Amino acid sequence: MVSIEDAIVARYESHGETFEILIDPKAVQLMKEGKEINLLDYLVIDTIFKNAKKGTHPVEGKIKEIFGTTDLVEVAKAIVLKGEVQLTTEQRHIMQESKRKGIIAHIARNAINPQTGAPHPPARIEAAMEEARVRVDPFKPVEVQVKDVVDALRPILPLRFEHVKIATRLSGEDYGRCYEDIMHFGKLLKEEWQKDGSWIGVVEMPAGMQGEYLDRLNAKTRGNVQTKIIK
Repeated sequence: MVSIEDAIVARYESHGETFEILIDPKAVQLMKEGKEINLLDYLVIDTIFKNAKKGTHPVEGKIKEIFGTTDLVEVAKAIVLKGEVQLTTEQRHIMQESKRKGIIAHIARNAINPQTGAPHPPARIEAAMEEARVRVDPFKPVEVQVKDVVDALRPILPLRFEHVKIATRLSGEDYGRCYEDIMHFGKLLKEEWQKDGSWIGVVEMPAGMQGEYLDRLNAKTRGNVQTKIIK
């Protein structure tokens, strides 16, 4: 369970009644992203309050009447997903910054500058977000927010989302060192082994990841890799 110092109040109001729980803000974020969690691990105390600060409880029978159940987990889920969450200023800042970095990383990996064909550096994307005064929701998933962020950035930053196919040739020995990287960066479309023992494969990946992919393979093989972008 989370400590009371780190907890926040989640509140749901219905039919003139108020229901509150003390919960870890991380759980709220995970739940709003649709992820399954063991909610009991994130509650300060296994209790539904009328007023958490005062320690008062709802009138007997009201929980069943409003939620249709007295099961703690089901009621707590409904309070989080249907109600409102009271974050402290510090908690909101931390969660927004984490989500902001996730959005920046997503755009940097998946988009390129159509004028140069190269990905935008994260710092440039961050600066454009500040210029566009983009507001980040601390709870909405990164993937949900990216479209709105990109729409806000387009007048400032040229962006194009596309995938590239990269033909890659490695020695048999280097293939073993690089296999996990290849699978991490993209989708292997086809592969074949050559008579000289070398490996050739075609890997498809978001255009913004090609530079990191090439850097990683060059580092692993000490430059002993051949690549070509397939049009």
